[in-house]
Amino acid sequence: MGRQSNVLFIIIDQLRADCLWGALADHVELPHLRALAQDAVSFRRHYSVTNPCGPSRASILTGQYAMNHRSVRNGTPLRHDTPNIATEMRKAGYLPLLFGYTDTSQDPRAYDANDPALKTYEFPMRGFHEVTEMRLEMSYPWQSHLKNRGYAFDDYAQVYVPRPDADGTPRLNGPAMYRAEDSDTAFLTDQFLANMPAWAGQNWFAHLTYIRPHPPLVAPAPYNTMYDPAKLPLPARLPGRDDETAEHPFFGPATRYSSPASFVLGFPDLEPTDETIQTLRAVYLGLATEVDTHIGRVIAHLKETGQYDDTLIVVTADHGEMLGDRHSWGKMTVYDAAYHTPLIIRAPGCKPGHVVEAPTESIDLMPTILDWVGQEIPNAVDGRSLRPFLTGEAPSDWRQYSFSELDISEPLDPTLWQQEFGFGPSAGAVAILRDARFTLVEFAADLPPMLFDHQGEGEFRNVAGDPAHAADLARLSRQMLRHRMRNMDHTLSLCSITHEGARTQRRYD
Repeated sequence: MGRQSNVLFIIIDQLRADCLWGALADHVELPHLRALAQDAVSFRRHYSVTNPCGPSRASILTGQYAMNHRSVRNGTPLRHDTPNIATEMRKAGYLPLLFGYTDTSQDPRAYDANDPALKTYEFPMRGFHEVTEMRLEMSYPWQSHLKNRGYAFDDYAQVYVPRPDADGTPRLNGPAMYRAEDSDTAFLTDQFLANMPAWAGQNWFAHLTYIRPHPPLVAPAPYNTMYDPAKLPLPARLPGRDDETAEHPFFGPATRYSSPASFVLGFPDLEPTDETIQTLRAVYLGLATEVDTHIGRVIAHLKETGQYDDTLIVVTADHGEMLGDRHSWGKMTVYDAAYHTPLIIRAPGCKPGHVVEAPTESIDLMPTILDWVGQEIPNAVDGRSLRPFLTGEAPSDWRQYSFSELDISEPLDPTLWQQEFGFGPSAGAVAILRDARFTLVEFAADLPPMLFDHQGEGEFRNVAGDPAHAADLARLSRQMLRHRMRNMDHTLSLCSITHEGARTQRRYD
């Protein structure tokens, strides 16, 4: 490597793409991300290949579809021998620095049954050097920081309860108990900036992962009231929840899976009124702006230390968020809002302000980083490097669709879908294929498909049963089958044992 080559890989938890470009973009201030986008390449049709957090990050960091790594739920182990961005960056001579979390459930075959690694789904992925632990359900360094700063709490959950008004009246958008300078977002950024100066003279790879705007939705002042709920657009939805659930059997359990009450602590009887929904959406946007503010600090540090022009910067989100759209919250659904995520990549020599409309997937980030540092991409990786797009080129053989998955089953505690439809944990797979016009949704369980025509009513009408779209349904069904057949696990499938020894064909040569 002839010159300084740093990599900063930032993941923002649960940030919708339309906060940067789309329905919410005019209603949220993200000046630092927008400034970065003007100096970088933006990917407008970028999708997570799976949800929720653990599976999504497993795919991002291994470059594999969920159908191959099979860590398909929070708490489902990832095989210990799966190559990932950290193990491969070590081969390139980098120490993978982790500021935050990877939400990795460990392989019980590689640990003693008593090991703490098997007591949490939030353990760091193999190969990372955890500099600052910042996990949603733990965050011991941040908890200690708060206590050292004089904040009193007996139960960690109290930290996430909005403060009531002066007279004791609970307020949904009340400020957090901590000041903005002591928030989880501020603390993690402080830790990054405090630890990185000594790395300035050598190649470094840092993975910086922000929990926000992931719920519980509570923000420190002034972010808690930065946006007026009355000025925000209402969610995209049918008139009533019953109208929504009538669209397909899947949506009955989906709309009950999470609610506004599950997104904020201290309000267990919260009703999904428009006032409630808009207030929570405003807090969410405030948290997004807070993250943007601190990413601005990180970018400023790179510029002030002369490292900006030597650093590959990748900023994305692990998945999206329904935020009341379609009477749903969270990401356990099939709609684009739960999968469509922002992606901004700034590389030395990239085409500033370039916008890519080709479909890209979260599994493309790991091979992109490896390609940029000159490290060989393992055949187990399903994604492809985005490096050609950074200079304005478009590979002639690039994919024409994106593919995502979801698992709606649980082996230990049957989900609402399992209870309602009576299927077991091996039939919970959901597959989603999006091309330029249509979205196809198929189920492993005995449920009918969905088909959305984006030249028609889009996700507001399922046309799978419309005879006029029978040929489209058949074509996309074949495409999905072929996609799965072509992307079966390639870890060893292109390796041949010969008299001269093992010989391997590269997957994407």
